[in-house]
Amino acid sequence: MTTAMITQNPEQLGAAIRVRRKELKVTQKDLALTCGTGLRFIIDLEKGKPTCQIGKTLQVLQALGLSFRITGPGAPADRYEKL
Repeated sequence: MTTAMITQNPEQLGAAIRVRRKELKVTQKDLALTCGTGLRFIIDLEKGKPTCQIGKTLQVLQALGLSFRITGPGAPADRYEKL
């Protein structure tokens, strides 16, 4: 079963990443090493720093087995799945 979380700002995204990392019992340091980022990046990302690089953020999401979907207002959730 897949659970969905709506994130509308960097703080919510960071919180979701932190929750997942802790569920997997992974330290911030180990996540940084796995993703090829610095520890400071992981700390900033989890705090919701709005200037974190999108490419590195996507690497972190992938390493944690997370993904995200972009939808427009009123758009059906499955509209973009084939892109």
